[in-house]
Amino acid sequence: MAVVLRADPSLLRELVERCDTLRRRLASGDSAQIRRQLEDVTYTLCVVTGTRQLDTALFVARRQLADAMTREQPLRR
Repeated sequence: MAVVLRADPSLLRELVERCDTLRRRLASGDSAQIRRQLEDVTYTLCVVTGTRQLDTALFVARRQLADAMTREQPLRR
């Protein structure tokens, strides 16, 4: 049986939000500092999600966040 490690949802949320913000800032104007910051957050997000590409890392992180919300607030019948 494989063990799947999951990052704390608050860390995932922070990384996803930071990544989204930096991507928007980079789209509005290229900056070496912003690119470096985006590379750093991309690396961290990939490490905590066990992925190698930003789009995949964002997908996995968002899925884990959705799963965490479901566990915290189960649907009522």
